[in-house]
Amino acid sequence: MLTLFLILYPAAAATLILLFRGERVKQAALVAALVELALAGYAFLGFQPDASSQFGFDYPWLGSLGIRFSAGIDGISVLLVLLTGLLVPLIVLSTFNRNYERPSTFYALMLYMQAALVGVFTARDGFLFYLFFEAALIPIYFLAAMWGGENRIAVTFKFFVYTIFGSLFMLVALVYLYYQTPPTAIAPHSAAIEDFYKLKLTAEAQNWIFWAFFIAFAIKMPVFPFHTWQPDTYVESPTPATMLLAGIMLKMGVYGLIRFILPIAPLGVGTWGKTAVILSVIGIIYGSIIAIRQRDMKRLIAYSSFSHVGLMAAGVFSQTETGLQGALVQMLAHGINVVGMFFVADIIFSRTNTRQLDQLGGITRTTPKLTVFFMIILLGSVALPLTNGFVGEFLLLHGVFTYNNYLGLAAGFTIIFGAVYMLRMFQKSMFGPTSSRTESFSDLTASESWVFISLVLFVFWIGVYPHTFLKVTEPAVVNLMKYIGTATVSMK
Repeated sequence: MLTLFLILYPAAAATLILLFRGERVKQAALVAALVELALAGYAFLGFQPDASSQFGFDYPWLGSLGIRFSAGIDGISVLLVLLTGLLVPLIVLSTFNRNYERPSTFYALMLYMQAALVGVFTARDGFLFYLFFEAALIPIYFLAAMWGGENRIAVTFKFFVYTIFGSLFMLVALVYLYYQTPPTAIAPHSAAIEDFYKLKLTAEAQNWIFWAFFIAFAIKMPVFPFHTWQPDTYVESPTPATMLLAGIMLKMGVYGLIRFILPIAPLGVGTWGKTAVILSVIGIIYGSIIAIRQRDMKRLIAYSSFSHVGLMAAGVFSQTETGLQGALVQMLAHGINVVGMFFVADIIFSRTNTRQLDQLGGITRTTPKLTVFFMIILLGSVALPLTNGFVGEFLLLHGVFTYNNYLGLAAGFTIIFGAVYMLRMFQKSMFGPTSSRTESFSDLTASESWVFISLVLFVFWIGVYPHTFLKVTEPAVVNLMKYIGTATVSMK
């Protein structure tokens, strides 16, 4: 039942927040998000790694058709539920020094999106997963379209069309899988995801199912060449929406690869997995090179995120235990780091009215707190040992190297390129002479400091003691790898 609360509570809180006015809206949204964090923390601390799905519920939705409102938390989803619960209150707190028009609608949309995201990560029914997958798109569309930049309408429309187009492929695959399931005692077919795993599909069927799911998830992450919507959407969206997109929403795609493609279409992965890894590695290098050339901080971070996601996808398709473990822990680490980086860019923009690196400089002279926090988040992003980024990237690169030495070597350039564009951004913005825009730059406020303190805590926690998180996901990953191996042998 805890999972049901995790899904319904943010939606109920969002509906109540629509009734609030004035400054109370921010406080109410923060309290609501903190309660959700407490629930997510309870689920993480109470999770038993040796068990499968926990804290679940199962109610008839379209019972006569075998479609159920069923959800639960397992080792594949538990870190993502924690990530969603952690980041939303920090994103809300990051807005305390900003004023947005129609604040009740603004914060309600954020909580509605949180509810949909938790639904995606916990759904045990294929059509329920699709419902939440699409529902998460609606709040972010309005957040970007109503509070974005000058080109927000065109950019948001492109984003909406891309994601809807990809989701149609997923829907076709889900319908096909549904009709392949045998009849049950109460329904002609089943939409349970676990029943999809039991299907003995032909190699031809698995090949097209692979591409149907891959296109949907590759657009959402995104993976090269399905990425063209991402940089403009990240730049034009208000920073809280960008944080939601990069910190949590793109994880739906990586999660979908693990939850659907690997166990349902192992023969398809065997045929087309190398193509997916190559596309992912191309995205790693391409995104990094484009990031190096950027002068806009927000766009640079957007391409950085695109590059990091490519490594996660490559790790998943390496079909190794270390690759999958790395993808899961890196989703948590990347969410923390990218939210911190976008927050830095937002703080600098709010004080200087620019994100152009050639118009900045000398900020570190008056901002000791911002300088320290910025550097720590940056070091996590470039995978310095003892930071969160190191654990995930090490496991991911190990998985890709195990899969293919040459692709692993190419993927390894992400660390070198990442250091180049991240340190360049830090140098251009924080060091050197001050400009007319930065000479009176003020340091962090109390609310801004608390956001960074929370993020930095997880940067070091994951980096110094990763076993806290790896031990939770390990049994689920081992079971998934055994299932994939058994299914592949039995289908050949």
